[in-house]
Amino acid sequence: MTGEYQHTLDSKGRIFIPARLREELGDTFYLTVSDERCLRAYNAEGWQSFVDRIRTMPYVDRKKMRPFFACAAKCELDAQGRALLPQMLRDFAGLTKGVTVVGCDDHAELWDSAAWAEVRGGEISPEYISAMMKELNF
Repeated sequence: MTGEYQHTLDSKGRIFIPARLREELGDTFYLTVSDERCLRAYNAEGWQSFVDRIRTMPYVDRKKMRPFFACAAKCELDAQGRALLPQMLRDFAGLTKGVTVVGCDDHAELWDSAAWAEVRGGEISPEYISAMMKELNF
């Protein structure tokens, strides 16, 4: 998944999913917490791959992944291409009005727009990109 999209939560906590991203996420997708103050959205295949990877872990390590499952929600798009984001997940990511949806390879991330602007400012610069490519030996 790729791209960056600006959207607004409506009064019911719904967000419009861009058509290009809807093609990749599908009509039903899975939303969960992240290791950052944002949400992760997986299409059904990506979610299953995530689950399958966790199932290969020893039980003691699988327990560490509990928050991803406890907070996960299956989301379905309505006829207008909107998805209702559960209140608990909105609270976790600090989503109140402006939401930036960011494509991130096998998933999308949903950020509070102001929080994403800070992250973006630090990560999307020639200096940061150069340093990361060097660090990753890419």
